[in-house]
Amino acid sequence: MNLDRGEKIAQAVLYEGYMLYPYRASAVKNQQRWNFGVLCPRTYAESQNASEAWSMQTECLVRGDQTTVLRVKVRFLQVINRSIARLPHLLRELPESGKFEFEVVDRLEVVGQTFVPWQEAVEREVVVQSPRQALELPRLTFEFPAGRQIESLRDERGLIEGVIIREWETVSGSVEIDSRQCLNDVIKVAVSVQNLTSYHSQNQSRGVALMYSLVSAHTLLMVENGRFISLLDPPESLRTLAEGCRNIGTWPVLVGDEGDQDTMLSSPIILYDYPQIAPESSGGLFDGTEIDEILSLRILTMTEEEKREMRQTDQRVRQILERTESMPPEQFMKLHGVLRGLRPLTEEAL
Repeated sequence: MNLDRGEKIAQAVLYEGYMLYPYRASAVKNQQRWNFGVLCPRTYAESQNASEAWSMQTECLVRGDQTTVLRVKVRFLQVINRSIARLPHLLRELPESGKFEFEVVDRLEVVGQTFVPWQEAVEREVVVQSPRQALELPRLTFEFPAGRQIESLRDERGLIEGVIIREWETVSGSVEIDSRQCLNDVIKVAVSVQNLTSYHSQNQSRGVALMYSLVSAHTLLMVENGRFISLLDPPESLRTLAEGCRNIGTWPVLVGDEGDQDTMLSSPIILYDYPQIAPESSGGLFDGTEIDEILSLRILTMTEEEKREMRQTDQRVRQILERTESMPPEQFMKLHGVLRGLRPLTEEAL
């Protein structure tokens, strides 16, 4: 299996919708982010009249035997709240106690750079592997504890003028895997991911709930001594079984090189078997509903003020701008388009 290709697709899914063009915090379309694969706390999801989910389920088919080993990897983003604060008095170093006076502000300029509040994200991963065979998979609970980081912002003299405060809440959940023998050599595997985070906030805004959510959640399933069956194009003998697989909030497809059957990506975005990142693409743009060429040209037409805000918003977004501005003309020409998969015209098509 081409693991690199599968990982690239999974990474694209992880950051799909992370930030949308025009890549600025002030843009209306970026006021409500994280629209794909969000698993909210159960109490919040149930209060939203089924408009939000707290669990997802994948069902797929595996050809295997007693030597088959299944490995499941659940990946998601955890939201980090980034605040900006000004210190009333300049300091050489922050006190070890972590206690000092500050004032949270909407923006702060330090040594020609502007810092603004934002929601960042950190990647999380949970792995479950069967000890001997696909029929012996454990239920796993996980927890990522709350935390806080403080980054100093120093002026020209090296004195601390302000700070970046990054805070995140505890998130917890479970991965439950059930396997059932359907035929002599066919196993139905079900993977359920649930958000079990305790959430009792009186503030029912989605922005607050996202701090306790699993964002862009998706599942990678890998098998040894076995092979997955395509649910999009199953063998005729297994079509009924494939159609009986119940997938909730997710869409499992084969990934890797064409013909590989040892890895399946269960994505909150509808894909086809063996999706690929176009080799002409110079990097992620987080906005998969657009074409690389169009987005890149639009970025270059931004005003200097718009580009400045883009740089201030997020490190990943700043990298998009820097990569686009430094792109050589020959790379832009590659983005214009390419023909793939041409086949001779048959008489039946006439």
